[in-house]
This record gives sequence, C-alpha cells and structure tokens, in this order.
Amino acid sequence: MNLIASIPSPSSGIVHLGPLTIHMYGLMLLLGIVACVWLTGIRWVRMGGDWDLIFRVAVWGVGFGIVGARLYHDITSWSEVPDPKWKGIFEVWKGGLGVWGGIALGVVVGAIVVRRSGNSVRLMMDAVAPGLLLAQGIGRWGNWWNQELYGKHTDLPWALEIHGKDASHLYHPTFLYEFIWDILGVAVLLWVDRRFKIRRPGLFALYVSWYTAFRTYEETLRIDPSSHLWGQRLNFWVSLVCFIASTAFFIWWQFLRGREPGEARPVRARRTKPQPVPKAPAMAIPRRRGRR
Repeated sequence: MNLIASIPSPSSGIVHLGPLTIHMYGLMLLLGIVACVWLTGIRWVRMGGDWDLIFRVAVWGVGFGIVGARLYHDITSWSEVPDPKWKGIFEVWKGGLGVWGGIALGVVVGAIVVRRSGNSVRLMMDAVAPGLLLAQGIGRWGNWWNQELYGKHTDLPWALEIHGKDASHLYHPTFLYEFIWDILGVAVLLWVDRRFKIRRPGLFALYVSWYTAFRTYEETLRIDPSSHLWGQRLNFWVSLVCFIASTAFFIWWQFLRGREPGEARPVRARRTKPQPVPKAPAMAIPRRRGRR
C-alpha cells in the first residue's frame, strides 16, 4: 500500500476568507452552472438562437433543477437529512442532491420556457446536452470537499484518503471516476454532433445513455448510505432503467422511425472541399486603328 500516492481529502468543506465564508460544495455547483450556460450559449448561438433565451432557461431551469434534486434526495434518502428535519430538508450546502430529480424537473421547466418563446424544444435539448454533462462533472468536486460518495476499500495508487479516518483505509475516489467519465463524454457528444446528422433530440438521448452507462457501474462501488432494492442500491436500478430507455429511444428515433416528408436520411455529415471559382474568360480588346 502506497500512502504517498493516495489522494488526500480536505479537513472541511468550508473555506474562510476573512469575514467571508465559502461553502465549497455550493461553489462547485455554481462553477458547473456557469460552465453549462457558457457551453450551451455558444452552441445555441451557432444554431441560430440568441443568448437572451439561454439566460431565461438558466434562471428557471437551474432554480427548479435544484428544487428537484433536493426533493429527490429527501425522498429517497430521508435518513441522511440532517436534524431537525424541517430545517435539514433545505440545507443544500451540506450535500445531498439527486441528479435524477434535478435533471428531470430542470428539463421540464426549461422546455416550457423554450416552447413559450416559440423556439424548438428538441433543438434546445441537444444544445444543452454537453453542457449538462460538463456541469455534472464539475459538480462532483463538491463531493470531494464534503468527503462523501466515495467507494469501497482499495489499494490502488489513486485511492482516496478520508480525513479523520484511519489512514490505512483507502477508498475508490468515485467522484474522480465520474468527473473523468463526464469530461470525456462532453468531448464525445461534441464530436458526434459535429460529424453526424442527429435527429433532434437524439444527442440528449446519447447524453443520458453515456452518463448512466458508467453511473450504473459506479453504484456497485459506492458505500454511502442508500435505499436498496433487490440487493442493489436504488440508484443502480434508476440508472439502469434510464440507460435502457434512452439507448432504445436513440436507436428507434435515429434508425428505425420512418422519415417525415422532406426529411433526409440521417447519415454521416461529410466535409466537402470548396470548389475553385471559375475565372471569367478574358475579353478581347479590339486594337485601335490609326488614321491612314
């Protein structure tokens, strides 16, 4: 066992800067939101939209997304809610956000805003998909600051050391695994959207499939308190169902569903070399005849 190579954990999730108290969990969430808005805005503008709609969707979607995430956590992990319960259900800065509830309610509310603006909900879903994955990856560092959501014991060189626990007991840094997987997924989604013609909202379905593919495995590593069903953590089954549903939808939507009138077959987008502009033929200039 190589303790020198292990990943240390902070002693506290709070940083004091003079009179200012910073909850690092909340700061990581804020950085994730900013990154999502930035990437989504760039993609939406390239699709012909404007930043004003992105900001409106962000305000409503993020607000209700946090509500949905906390509500999902409170319902599925009631024992983890700090006492007194009436106060603990609102203490988001102490950790405890369920990504399933956050994405679900945030997307629904965001879709309402987009629809009322007269824009395409499908197009917006594909525009925001890489940004959501980016935000989730950045947000996982909040779990590191809170020393939560780590995995089983391991002797791997990148094992996680939990502050206050026996240094000889190291754990899988599942927060780091998911961060790497999410960032890699952002690159994959951007590449797929650039190289292939995707039926909207096919990219959003791929985002769900990509995230849940690893999340299903990750749930078999985590040892934090959780409700169990049929011998597995509840979120294992939620992730598995989401993966199957999103993957099946993408295959049907992209390849099996009949094309609408005027819709081209979804094929790989090919780059065409610019054709040289033909030169205009030279005009013959008559020679002036001198006087005889």
